[in-house]
Amino acid sequence: MTRGRFITVEGGEGAGKSTQAARLAETLERRGIATLVTREPGGTRRAERLRELLLDPEETGWEPETEVLLYFAGRVENVAKTIEPALAAGRTVICDRFADSTLAYQGYGSLASLETIRSIGEAALRGFRPDLTLILDIDPKMGLARTRSRSAFQDRYERELFDYHRRVRQGFLAIAEDDPDRCAVVDAAASVGAVAEAVLARVEARFEEFKAGKERR
Repeated sequence: MTRGRFITVEGGEGAGKSTQAARLAETLERRGIATLVTREPGGTRRAERLRELLLDPEETGWEPETEVLLYFAGRVENVAKTIEPALAAGRTVICDRFADSTLAYQGYGSLASLETIRSIGEAALRGFRPDLTLILDIDPKMGLARTRSRSAFQDRYERELFDYHRRVRQGFLAIAEDDPDRCAVVDAAASVGAVAEAVLARVEARFEEFKAGKERR
C-alpha cells in the first residue's frame, strides 16, 4: 500500500487554518483521496487534555521551555496514535498546526532558544516531518480582528500583546524562507474561497497524483 502524504497548515491567529484544512480535505475526498484531519495541540484524548491546559487563559506565566516540552509531548502522542497509522494506511493527513507552530510561538514569539526547540523536536520526532507545509500569512491586526469578531472568548495566545503576534508572523515567514522545498506561503487576507483555491494550487503543484481523477458529484 502506498504511504499517504502528510500536509500541515500553519499560521498566526485568525489566518483560517481550521477552515482551510477542512476545505482541502473535502476537495481531496471528492477526488477519491482518503484523508484525515487532525490538530495540534490535540489529536488524541491525552493530547486534547494538554490542549485545554496550554490554551487556558488563566494558566499564565509558563516558562517557554516548559511549553515547548508539553507541546512536543502531545505531538509525539498524536504522531504515534493518529498520524502515523493513517499515513501507513495510505491516507493523506492534514494537520492544523505542527512543529513549526512551536518554533514560531515559543521560539520567535516567547523568545525561547530556537536551537533548543529544534533539538527537542529532532529528539522527539526522530526526523518525522511534513511532506508539505502551507503557511497562511496574515497581518496580525487583521487576524486578531477576525478572532475577536467570531467569539468573545480569547484563549491565552489570542490575549498576547501585538508585538508578540508580530514576532510570531516573522517567525513563520523565516521558517518558510529557510525551508522553501517544504513550505509554501499563502496570502490569507483574501476571501475564504480565494485562499482555498490558492491552497489547492500549492498542493497540486507539489503532488502530481492529487491532480488525477475527477471529483465525485
